[in-house]
Amino acid sequence: MTQPDAQATPDQADDQTDDQADAGTDEDLEQSAAPLVEHLRELRTRLMRAVLAFVVGMILMFTVAESMLNFISQPLADVLRDRGEDARLIFTAPQEKFFVLIRISIIMGFAISFPVIAHQLWRFVAPGLYKTEKNAVLPFLVASPVLFLIGASFAHYVVTPLAMNFFIGFSDAIPALANLIAGDGSFQNPESDGELQTIFLGSVKESLDLALKFIFAFGLCFQLPVLLTLMGKAGLVTAEGLGNVRKWAVVGILTLAALVTPPDVITQVILFVVVYGLYEISIQLVRWVEHARNRRLRAEGILDDGEEL
Repeated sequence: MTQPDAQATPDQADDQTDDQADAGTDEDLEQSAAPLVEHLRELRTRLMRAVLAFVVGMILMFTVAESMLNFISQPLADVLRDRGEDARLIFTAPQEKFFVLIRISIIMGFAISFPVIAHQLWRFVAPGLYKTEKNAVLPFLVASPVLFLIGASFAHYVVTPLAMNFFIGFSDAIPALANLIAGDGSFQNPESDGELQTIFLGSVKESLDLALKFIFAFGLCFQLPVLLTLMGKAGLVTAEGLGNVRKWAVVGILTLAALVTPPDVITQVILFVVVYGLYEISIQLVRWVEHARNRRLRAEGILDDGEEL
């Protein structure tokens, strides 16, 4: 019998090398797939906890949804009482009030469960961040809901009463103005039995929608310092650049005030002053971020003394 060659041919050596390479590639894929599966499992766990917190919050808030509806409608009720009218809202469909309470429970349930949701998302993202990145992002996660709450409170206690008073009083202003132009000599609303009279019968759904629009609009406007400061940290904007486009910011803020507020000069001026003040505060915050970054770079020896990035 003939013995097999002890030395493999070049083709056989190449095949063995390819087999070893394929085995190494498969092993690398298995090792890389394992962390991915673990991340997906952790993401699923975090999302399930967040959804559970939201559902629990929604159920809890549904038990007090009636009180929350009264609280949100309080500015409208005060305006009606001041005008000597009946402070009541109507619903035009059997299911209207029920779904209004559902909407309130969803919104308020998300609000009270937001700390838990934010904590779960933070626990998922934080391991992939450096310590400096964690220290940079965490203050904004705290400041954002606080500023939203301040904006929502400002809308509820200041803007909504002014808007409701304007809209409801508009129905009396037009006939009274027509009476004055007609030569009656007085700015009084005619009370003749022969003329069609209008009265406000507020719908629960429509009144709630208007109040929530103001709350969300001002709550989002108060996020301006957070947004611009984060952009400053990322190097997308500078304090000098924000100052140079100040006149365009004024135009944009005036346009925003005209869109999210009723055609009432007082309300528009209030919104303009508030948002423009937040814009100026944002410029100072971005300037502070730039100074802090320059000090850190000088301490690390990247920048020379007196040099700015």
